[in-house]
Amino acid sequence: MSDIDEPVPEKRVSWAELYFDLVFVFAVTEVSVLLHGDHSGAGVLRALVLFVPLYWAWVGTSVHANTQDVENATDRVGIFAVGLASLFMALAVPDAYGHRGVLFGAGYLALRAVLAALFFRRRPVTLNSFSVGLAVTGPLLLAGGFAPDGWRLVLWTLAGLVDLATPALVRARLVSIRFDPAHLPERFGLLLLIALGESIVAVGENASHEPLRPSRLGAVALAFTVACGLWWVYFAFAAGAVRYAVATAEVQTDIIRQVLAYGHLCLIGAVIGVAVGLAEVVSRPTERLTPGVPALLFGGCAVYLATFGYTRWRMFGIWSWTRTAAAAGCLVLLPVAVLVPGIVALGALAVVVVGVNGVEGFAVWRYRTRRAGPATAAHTGSQGVQEIPTPQGQSPN
Repeated sequence: MSDIDEPVPEKRVSWAELYFDLVFVFAVTEVSVLLHGDHSGAGVLRALVLFVPLYWAWVGTSVHANTQDVENATDRVGIFAVGLASLFMALAVPDAYGHRGVLFGAGYLALRAVLAALFFRRRPVTLNSFSVGLAVTGPLLLAGGFAPDGWRLVLWTLAGLVDLATPALVRARLVSIRFDPAHLPERFGLLLLIALGESIVAVGENASHEPLRPSRLGAVALAFTVACGLWWVYFAFAAGAVRYAVATAEVQTDIIRQVLAYGHLCLIGAVIGVAVGLAEVVSRPTERLTPGVPALLFGGCAVYLATFGYTRWRMFGIWSWTRTAAAAGCLVLLPVAVLVPGIVALGALAVVVVGVNGVEGFAVWRYRTRRAGPATAAHTGSQGVQEIPTPQGQSPN
């Protein structure tokens, strides 16, 4: 076989990237703690405004690692420098709207300077997310750190909106970029795992400091079931579809922006909210929930499940009715959740999450049985189909 016929090896996540991710384990925990202290709508907004620049810094680093060879000393040191600046931002989260606002803004400006230096060191400076982060949103976050609380929230919100809007506004400059179809889906899946891991840590941390009565152990089991169900929705049915969509998209940047960057912001933000809700239920399993807790728990699951409707439509032009129906079920149960003990509400949520996985698993099995016969279906299972449409544009789910 000639050199030109040899397949190009897939880009794998580097050890430096995995080490960099450890910072975001701490960052997700800090955002969760902040949300734990204020379940109100204002509290959710303030936590989201802090999470967006942390998330966008991670996205920028992952995109750079996807499009460039980072297995060299310069890029490794650069990734570690971004990690240090992100660590400073995470340390500032608990009092970011107080005395640590400057640290939060300065950390973001510093990491944006590092990412811009890495990205532009071999190419001319152009208008893209890296240059906008350095020249616009980084200074906005720093200015917000010096501003009083009300204006700080306004400036940081504006910075987050600019960051999120930039890839769409400069789309014409990005359409020719080719991304490795294996690397970025794996990166975003790993970040979702970090968020799901926070739910386990939060549940364990809250349960370990309380008497382990049967009701609390039951709540822990139900919380773990919900977390496993959220994992199953993504990794058993959706992860392969994302990779397929990136690999086959005519304009890859559209899938990267709409499904990975925007879609996973919703997925990960929702999981953080669910993690806080799970921890609250485990702390007081036999008591009725205060209104903010069901909003995080059931509302977070609804956002998580509904986001798959959006991502699937963006990938294949097909709506995920099973997950949309499950999201609606979560919203229907939300007002009921405040009327019953927390463990009962959590049990109802577990039924919804497990149920949607059961329905989709059955649909996949039935589809494989019809198409390839019972013997083939028994050996392929859900991994053979996931959410990838058939050549006729139909989908088993």
